[in-house]
Formats: sequence, C-alpha cells, structure tokens
Amino acid sequence: MRNYNQKIKLGFIFMTSLFILSACSDDYLNNSKIYAEDSESFFNSETDYYNALVAAYDPLQSTFINVLMGEIASNNTLAGGESATDVPGYQQVDDMTHTPVNDQLQNLWSWMYGGVNRAAYILEFQDKTDFTGKEVIIAEARFLRAYYNFELVKWFGDIPIKAEGRFVLGDEKTIPRSPKADVYALIEADLEYAIANMTYTAPQVGRATKGSAQALLGKVYLYQDKFLQASTVLENVINNGGYVLESDYNKIFEFDGENGTGTVFEVQYTDTQGAGFDCLQCSEGNVAVGFQGVRGYDGDLFTSGFSFNIPTQEVVDEFEDGDNRKDVAILDIDAWSAATGAQFTTGYEHTGFYNRKYLPRKRNADAAGDLNITNPNNYRAIRFADVLLMAAEAFNRRPSADDAKAKTYLNKVRERAFGDTDHNITTTGTNLTAAIYHERRVELVGEGHQFFDLVRTGRGAQIAGFTTGKNEVFPIPVEEIQFSQGNWSQNDKY
Repeated sequence: MRNYNQKIKLGFIFMTSLFILSACSDDYLNNSKIYAEDSESFFNSETDYYNALVAAYDPLQSTFINVLMGEIASNNTLAGGESATDVPGYQQVDDMTHTPVNDQLQNLWSWMYGGVNRAAYILEFQDKTDFTGKEVIIAEARFLRAYYNFELVKWFGDIPIKAEGRFVLGDEKTIPRSPKADVYALIEADLEYAIANMTYTAPQVGRATKGSAQALLGKVYLYQDKFLQASTVLENVINNGGYVLESDYNKIFEFDGENGTGTVFEVQYTDTQGAGFDCLQCSEGNVAVGFQGVRGYDGDLFTSGFSFNIPTQEVVDEFEDGDNRKDVAILDIDAWSAATGAQFTTGYEHTGFYNRKYLPRKRNADAAGDLNITNPNNYRAIRFADVLLMAAEAFNRRPSADDAKAKTYLNKVRERAFGDTDHNITTTGTNLTAAIYHERRVELVGEGHQFFDLVRTGRGAQIAGFTTGKNEVFPIPVEEIQFSQGNWSQNDKY
C-alpha cells in the first residue's frame, strides 16, 4: 500500500505515551495540537474506513527501530556509530546493560502502541457503516493489531491488551499487563479472523493478504512452541500462497526487487517526502538504512551513513564456502575499496563489515528531506524463505517429527544459496534442528530476527552479556511504569 506513505489527517496523532496517539501529519503537527476525531462525523463512508486503514498501516514504517535494535541485541552485530556515546540506547542494548531508562525502548513501546490504537480505532467502530468489502478492511485492521501486539510481546513479554476498542486515558491505572499466553490468544484470534476474510491477492501493493496472516500466525505458533499448529498453517502458505523464491538473492534487496515473488509481507518506504531528526517516526523513508551506511563513504553504488549495526567476524564466518548469499548480505569494505577505489572513514567498533542488504544506495538527487532518513528501501518483514525455514523447524520439532519434509523445505533455501544440490542437508533429529538454526542465521542476517530466534529456542546465552532469566525480554520504560501509578510491575531483574 504505497498510499500509506501519505499522512492521513484524521486526528490520529502519535504521542509518546501508550494511550494518546501522536504522529506527524503532512505539516508535522506537534503535541500541542493533539485531539480526537469525533466518531460521529467519521466512519460514515467507505472512504473514511479506507483512510483510517491507511493511517493504521503508517506506523509500520516506525518498525525500522525494531529491526535495527533486534539485530544489535543479537550476536550478529555491534552497535557501532561514531563513538561509545552515539545513541546510548543502542549501545546499552548491544552491551545488555539497558535499563528502564532507555529512549530507544521508549520509542519502540510508544510507536507500536500507536499502531495498536490506530487499528483498534477501526475495530471500535466497525459496525457503524456498512458497505461492500468492509470485511476486508476489518480483517486488515485485525492483522495490523496482531502485528503490532506481536512486536510488543516479543520485546516486553506481558503487556497491556484491550480486545475491544482503543486504549484511553485512565486505562493505564485499571488494565493490567496481561500474561503472554493471553496476549498470544488475542493475536491468534485476530489472525484467524484475518485469514478467514482475506485472499492471497493484495488489493494494493503493500497491503496484507491471507498469506501474510497465515505466515504471521505460523510465526506466533513457533514462538509458543506450538509446532504442530505451526507446521499446518505454514505448509498451507507454501502450498496455496503462490509464493516463489526469487532466483537471484541479490535482487531481493535492490529497489527493483521490492514486493517480488518471494514477498509475503513488506513494509513500504519512499524518499518522496522529507523528514528530519526531530521526528524520526515521521519519515516515510527507511531510517535504519542511513543509520547502517558506511561512514564517510565516497564511491560507487552506495552513499554514506552513520555506521551502526556492524556485522561481526563471527557472523561472517558462519557462511559456508560457496554460499552466494555472503557477498549480498555482507559488505567487506576493505575488499570493496580495493576493487572500486571507494573511500571511507571508520567509526566506533569498526569490524570492516557492513549490512549490505540495507545500505543506502545512490538515487535521484531530488529526493526529499535528509537523505540519511528518507531511504526508499522496503523492509521485507516476512519473506518466503523465512516461511520455508519456519516450516522446516516446525516439522522437525513437532511431537510427530517429519524430518523428510523438514529437509525438503530447508534444502529449497540452500539450493538457491549454493546454486546446486551438492550442499543439501541429509541429517535428522537434533542435528537437523541445528542445521535449520544455522540456515536461519545466514539467510536472514541483518533483518532483525536473530535475537528473538536465540531467545525463543533457549540459546540467549550465546549473546555476550546476556543474563538468563532477565534478558529474554526488555524492561518496560520507566515513564510507563510511572504513568500507571503502580498498576504495572517491572520485568524481573530490571
């Protein structure tokens, strides 16, 4: 849905608290202009519901922070940046020294709850006006609420949820943090509704489909160790979704490869509308891309950036000989400089490697706003390769394991990576499980999944500084604890 790049002036304004929405409209409204849309004068036509849906998609663009920090928190990358004090929130997450006082975790919490409330606004008034096709809009709103809630439960564990309507001021003092099981139950219900009321063909590019909802549901099951249910729904996506692995792995991450045959769900970005550092969530571009760029870069193909999210030698060494994904995923800046004559400077924790998938590419000089935060590179939130690997894990780990099927799905990914069948996996049991974990790491490196893959499979201790029993989740921001006036307790050991 490219149109969600348009900021709809509906009075949904994104603020930095859970219960009041804030956002930036075309003229970047400030917090002094917060107001609520009068529902009596809204949701009276199909256009109103559509515009509300556009507004509910818009916070997806703020998930750049989830992706960037999800990778930094893992054993794939270091925070990087200019110095040890450059964006302290990132540095603390990287070192596992984060506390409830962390601006970046506060942003993530606020922006995702803004998304929850935008989707919930539609659901609160879903019965106000009837028109043909409304069930699709309601299904997409429920998908989006599930998506935002899933991000929140991944990061923070038990969270406040509200099945009916929006959060309003005062709810923070009465609505408790729900146990993860209850959060997942709401997410599952939303996705099941979405699956029942959507098709595999998107009404517009970028909008969710039945396949998007099935794939997300499969992931939700996987996070709960519901492997049998996950195997069933993910196989349904594989057999019926019409998705095909892109034959050229490199094409996935170039602009002309956006929303390709392997796209299951993709967050849309553009560089046609500018933004500034005073309101990063206002950007219609992928902010994470500029943050990951090579510092002081001058050369072919790329433009410079801020050298955050620096891959480690460990993750580079994880690639096997002959794996064609390595040079697509990892830019070896010294080798690149020697081959092309490109010049660059180095920043904090420089390893010589960069996340090539999401480096800023050269583009038109008339792109709007600050080029570092208006990159048009879409985020591939769910790729078909991810679906295949999730299915492989589900079949391997379910009570009645089907390792033959697990290997079939795993080897589809490996055959593209190596260009042959000589590297196919033939092992079974726990050795196969380990092979699937390895494959997820190299296939999805730089895409924000590794931390959560390690945590959900009990391997968090592989992360330097990780404390078992604490760092599986992140602290609830202190502002939110204070706002609840004691209604919410902090996560253990924070």
